[in-house]
Amino acid sequence: MPRLLPLLFLTTTLAAQTPHRPTPPTRDPHTPGFVTATELPDTALPPANKDGNYILGPTHNPARETTPPLASPEGTILEFTMKSTDSKRYPGIARDPNTFGTPDPNDPAKLLVPTSHPAPYTRKVTVYIPKQYIPYTIAPFLVGADGPDKLLFATLDTLIFQHKIPVQIAISISNGGGDAQGSERGLEYDTMSPLYAEFVEHEVLPRVEKEAHVRLTKDPNGRVTMGGSSGGSCALIMAWYHPDLYRRVLTYSGTFVNQQWPPNPATPHGAWEFHEHLIPNSPRKPIRLWMEVGDRDNLNTNAMRDNMHDWVVANENMARVLAAKGYHYQFVFAKNAGHTDRAVKQQTLPEALEYIWHGYPIQD
Repeated sequence: MPRLLPLLFLTTTLAAQTPHRPTPPTRDPHTPGFVTATELPDTALPPANKDGNYILGPTHNPARETTPPLASPEGTILEFTMKSTDSKRYPGIARDPNTFGTPDPNDPAKLLVPTSHPAPYTRKVTVYIPKQYIPYTIAPFLVGADGPDKLLFATLDTLIFQHKIPVQIAISISNGGGDAQGSERGLEYDTMSPLYAEFVEHEVLPRVEKEAHVRLTKDPNGRVTMGGSSGGSCALIMAWYHPDLYRRVLTYSGTFVNQQWPPNPATPHGAWEFHEHLIPNSPRKPIRLWMEVGDRDNLNTNAMRDNMHDWVVANENMARVLAAKGYHYQFVFAKNAGHTDRAVKQQTLPEALEYIWHGYPIQD
């Protein structure tokens, strides 16, 4: 049976001002080859209705919208569990504990993971239903990776109350376990294919409608995908392979690097292919994208050394090719920030949500 929880118990205490953290390697946003960007005054945010590249920080104070005011009604949180035995698309894999892949001696862009094997999993799906939602009416929604996302739910309470974004359902899906190549999470999030979007469409969303007594829109303009790290690459993968289902994407430290396993000859460099070949060589798709990277984001975090594992370069490349193809996007380069930096998310999430929903009708 689903479990109902008041949002009050799911909100977290927001951090105070982030201290200066000059841990190397720290990348300069004005590095030759990086995109030209508007440098904002410290603590300022980009306008929520403008495309382009922006530099913010080094101070990252939590936005007031992430702490719902007393007048803001709290949404309801519902949770249910899904098992690998119930999935037609993801029967489950895992990598043996304390083991990692090794580079293919014949191709440094490939990782060999002989310790990955079939394994069961369970995952939670957490559904946020705003107080303003009228039961059984059709609603826009947001699908987020690596759930539950308590900060998101609290921020939605405020922004919906303030009529800054539409009344919407949020669906936070936990991953199937592990991380990177050979894991269920890596298989779900880093695979360049339509499979995960189809898993969500045909296995998750019907359960959400049944358990939460909601109706979800079929309009791709009323659907957002969201995630951080590999969850961010997953968010774009969902929209890229299924723009008929999703056209709004929000990412933090997106893993637009070479993490795909098992290898796929159609996209041999995994999500690095987005900025290397796919976006430059494809007709523009109807996708609106908000993305962020930190100046101390991930760099060469595994043994491949294939020159396709720098998260800063990957996101900078994304901004360049998106601009060249005329996409509506906003790129934020955060100074004094690490990978999927919590303080940066607390600072920017309200503006990011407003940007990503720009142009969608908001009810009075």
